[in-house]
Amino acid sequence: MPSSSGQPSLSRARRRLRAWARRGWRGIAFFWRRSLMFRSVAITVTTTGLAVAIIGTAVMLSISSNVYSQRRDQIEAESARATNVAQGIFDAATAAEDNNQSELETLQNEAQRAILSNTTSPGGTSIAIERSPRSSGPQTLQNLASQDFPDAVITDELRSEVAKNTGKLSLQAVRLEDDGRRQPGLAVGSTLQIPSAGQYELYLVYDLSDAQQTLDFVSQTLSIGGVALIVLIALVTSLVVRLVVVPIRGAAETSRKIASGRLDERIPVRGQDDVATLARSFNGMADAVSRQITQLAELSRVQQRFVSDVSHELRTPLTTIRLAGDVLYDARHAFEPAVGRSAELLHDQIDRFELLLSDLLEISRYDAQAVELETEPVVPASLTADIVDEFRPLAERAGVELVLATPGGHTTMQLDGRRIRRILRNLVGNAVEHGDGKPVHVVVDSDARTVAVAVRDHGVGMPPEDTARVFDRFWRADPSRKRTIGGTGLGLAISLGDANLHGGRIDVWSRPGEGSAFVLTVPRTGQESSATSAIPLPELDEHYDGPRGGGTR
Repeated sequence: MPSSSGQPSLSRARRRLRAWARRGWRGIAFFWRRSLMFRSVAITVTTTGLAVAIIGTAVMLSISSNVYSQRRDQIEAESARATNVAQGIFDAATAAEDNNQSELETLQNEAQRAILSNTTSPGGTSIAIERSPRSSGPQTLQNLASQDFPDAVITDELRSEVAKNTGKLSLQAVRLEDDGRRQPGLAVGSTLQIPSAGQYELYLVYDLSDAQQTLDFVSQTLSIGGVALIVLIALVTSLVVRLVVVPIRGAAETSRKIASGRLDERIPVRGQDDVATLARSFNGMADAVSRQITQLAELSRVQQRFVSDVSHELRTPLTTIRLAGDVLYDARHAFEPAVGRSAELLHDQIDRFELLLSDLLEISRYDAQAVELETEPVVPASLTADIVDEFRPLAERAGVELVLATPGGHTTMQLDGRRIRRILRNLVGNAVEHGDGKPVHVVVDSDARTVAVAVRDHGVGMPPEDTARVFDRFWRADPSRKRTIGGTGLGLAISLGDANLHGGRIDVWSRPGEGSAFVLTVPRTGQESSATSAIPLPELDEHYDGPRGGGTR
């Protein structure tokens, strides 16, 4: 009985073979996608190989047909001549009845020698003279055959054809055995009329191994030439493609260096060809881009310095205005109603002016990359609850119900509490502002990697083009909309910067008539950014009911 361990071994071998095949296919697919040179050479070699195979096959078939036709015609002519010579020998003999058996055998041997002398096949010829089944002569000759005559290749069909076509040649392609190898051959049959013996059949078998050797040599020569041609074309193609690919790779590497900030990198220019023209054009473009970047960087520095200087310079007069405004505001009840109202408006606008200056200073710090975190132990759920309680009076005046749910976020984290509070104030304040008197849901949740705070309102919402610009500075979706909180237009831009500073992000979803949802996501470990969020948001074209969780009012 076969061993039971043989089948598992065979299965393992098949699995290994399939694994190797998959790895090989993946490697080829990788090179096909990543390498222009490999793809070009592979396509060229494949198409060239196909063309060489088609042309070589057509040439080989044509040569084979011509060689076979020539040998067939030659053999047919030799066989006809040999038949006529043999028949002439028998016809020259006396047809008297006293021709004895020995004289006929002598004639038969003489005819055999004449036939062999008239056939010059390089591969050799075998001969056989056999009595025809229809022969009715008074005397009978023994069948005569050469020593190596392959009687097995003479088929019944050929014998029947020879018997029917008296005076004509019948040809049939055959296969000859030679030391265990099969060689092509051609069998020719005809009839002879022997005096006193009647009709006999003459069979000649020609060995065509010489023609086969010629065809094998031609086939081998064509195969070697085709392979050499494919290899040569592959080398030439790789050389030509390399002349193009190497400059492209150099241009790609130079562009990556320029993109990383090394604006002085350029492509070496060699010669005057198309590649050199491309390099010069690329270098010219890089020079222009470098100049534009330098100018824009200088303008940005001037702008940042201007904003910073103006903000600082406005601090002093604003302090004076603040002191005078506070005096007027405190004494507003002693003034006439119109003057008292003006004092109140002045006090409100001074507060807004101070907030704007603070935001401008904060933006200038971000632009100058001079912002640092001041971390402290913070519990996100507790901090969010404080912010919600802070906005409850404003929400009640606006007729908005604030609903808080904290299924997660109860772990202490190292965060900049001041900046997280500022983010949440902006998100909750905007939700109350644009909630249209409908409930606003605030949810705090967490997973193994992140803590997220979602703020969802059911107000007017925004179209996709407005959602894409919601974090732009001084941008508002509806400038004519009345504001009750008095924002500066910089709140969300600063909030996004605060989130990025923690390694987090702010995601937004909004649809007109369905409201908006903002999700602040902060990673648990340090400032390592995370691509996931504990509260994921759907695509902008999908409906969103909001984050789930039991709420507290």
